[in-house]
Amino acid sequence: MADVKLMIAGRPYDVHCADGEEAQLLQLAAVVDEKARGIQGGTEVRQLLFAALMLADDAQEAKGKVDKAEPQSDSLRAAVALAESREAAARDELRAAVVREQAALKELEALRAAPSAPSPGKPANDRALLQIADRIEALATKVEQIP
Repeated sequence: MADVKLMIAGRPYDVHCADGEEAQLLQLAAVVDEKARGIQGGTEVRQLLFAALMLADDAQEAKGKVDKAEPQSDSLRAAVALAESREAAARDELRAAVVREQAALKELEALRAAPSAPSPGKPANDRALLQIADRIEALATKVEQIP
């Protein structure tokens, strides 16, 4: 058990506290002393009473602010979780689009490597190329939409 000598409103007080809590007790006494010295007139007891009331008011006001902030914190956490899930979904969609684009490019390379028949216009190859171009355009549009 430690002994601490406090000065509050110009008067010394000897107080016992647990070992290691001396600095905290001195800091708290300084807060009480500051409040008590700010009250002019009256007896020492009256100064301490009003200091205690003012500190209780400060504590109650701080608790009210914390209580108001908690729901906002919950809303903020929910918004962050939603944004993270949307970001993950966008990444998954982008990966799938990249896989589709790679498949389309492989298909295009296969068409280029395939021997071509001397038919005019090659409608089968033209149609495949148009489908691949459409896929690439759709992929580019999706990539541009990702934040």
